[in-house]
Amino acid sequence: MTQDASLRFREFKMPDVGEGLTEAEILKWYVQPGDTVTDGQVVCEVETAKAAVELPIPYDGVVHELRFAEGATVDVGTSIITIDVAPGSGDAAPAEAAAVPAAQTEASPVAEAATEAAEEDKPKGRQPVLVGYGVAESSTKRRPRKQTGVPEQAQATAPVQAEMNGHGAPTAPRPLAKPPVRKLAKDLGIDLATVTPTGPDGVITREDVHAAAAPAQAAAPVAPVAPGPVSVPAPVAAGARETRVPIKGVRKATAAAMVGSAFTAPHVTEFVTLDVTRTMKLVEELKADKDMAGLRVNPLLLIAKALLVAIKRNPEVNAAWDEVNQEIVQKHYVNLGIAAATPRGLIVPNIKDAHDKTLPELASALGELVATAREGRTTPAAMQGGTVTITNVGVFGVDTGTPILNPGESAILAVGAIKLQPWVHKGKVKPRQVTTLALSFDHRLVDGELGSKVLADVAAILENPKRLITWA
Repeated sequence: MTQDASLRFREFKMPDVGEGLTEAEILKWYVQPGDTVTDGQVVCEVETAKAAVELPIPYDGVVHELRFAEGATVDVGTSIITIDVAPGSGDAAPAEAAAVPAAQTEASPVAEAATEAAEEDKPKGRQPVLVGYGVAESSTKRRPRKQTGVPEQAQATAPVQAEMNGHGAPTAPRPLAKPPVRKLAKDLGIDLATVTPTGPDGVITREDVHAAAAPAQAAAPVAPVAPGPVSVPAPVAAGARETRVPIKGVRKATAAAMVGSAFTAPHVTEFVTLDVTRTMKLVEELKADKDMAGLRVNPLLLIAKALLVAIKRNPEVNAAWDEVNQEIVQKHYVNLGIAAATPRGLIVPNIKDAHDKTLPELASALGELVATAREGRTTPAAMQGGTVTITNVGVFGVDTGTPILNPGESAILAVGAIKLQPWVHKGKVKPRQVTTLALSFDHRLVDGELGSKVLADVAAILENPKRLITWA
């Protein structure tokens, strides 16, 4: 019976969906006890310190138990749901009850008869067990019987434990992949068994799935996913003078990152006010260009391109400080971060290898990044590996600011509101489109001269966008 129970119930543990994260909050359950689930089906949405992520279940079966309620914060590696993979095969206790040492299950024939009689007197059906309490272990201790070779229970539980850890049973090995990668494969219609893994220890990565999906000529469209639930503050009692809100999720991660950055990297911020009238005219022309049809064209697109060109002209600014090895790491690629305000807090996803993208490709990547962030579907991988960042505070009507560096990055450019202001143009005061840029940089990596050159180059391009061609 112990072997049957351990084979029948599967515990799905909170995975590390963010490469090193230690906990996640359960935002919403999509299933309830008694629901039938299939391998790859999304069962819940969790919020890590970086993003909201949907978790697919790696088993077929029936939901036996939800171990945590919505809103609970769960450590990585803790079981969050139990799946009955052999429903209809009779009543059995969950895996915890089956985990009693073998010495205690080998009772005498008299004890077994008494146990069976007691079981017959109990009402049929599943018996509720309080989460975290399980079934009490017997206080009776017996000397284990002598055995030769490997115990049968060890032989039975070894493949089960391997499958519970996501490694699959020896008779039918499961491809190694994290839950978000499994969901991506399911959405793209890719069988993970056919994907060649390139990750460490044979783990399939998102890039492997995309590579396997690339040859497909006409993939079926993926059904749109409704935006995830947004935490709503509890109603404030009438006359209350204070409200306390738990610090968790994105807000908790942002606070830790900003404190760490502000008190680790010595910040310097420089400002420049400039005439961007020509850039605004170019934006309007690009909107009417057939090559940019259907793409997101706005001032941020040209500001991003200007920053990329400035980095190309001043590559030393694109670096990182390695405190452990006492080295400056020069980056020969640009993963351009875009700060985005979402209902869950500030996140900074980045465009991988932005330096290699054409203007239409950059526009497409920006549009996808913004749409994904607004829907709350930004993945942890999309927020890792950034090198420099742009934050557009101008959308809030703000002229400028002193942005704090994203941890591990060397510079961040703040863009202020673009306003019609009097400006001296060709010797006459005329109304022109004017904005203010602010560049914060890590003074350990970037000295004043280099930082000034980068900011001056961005300003020069936006004042005369023809330099996008001559300087690129």
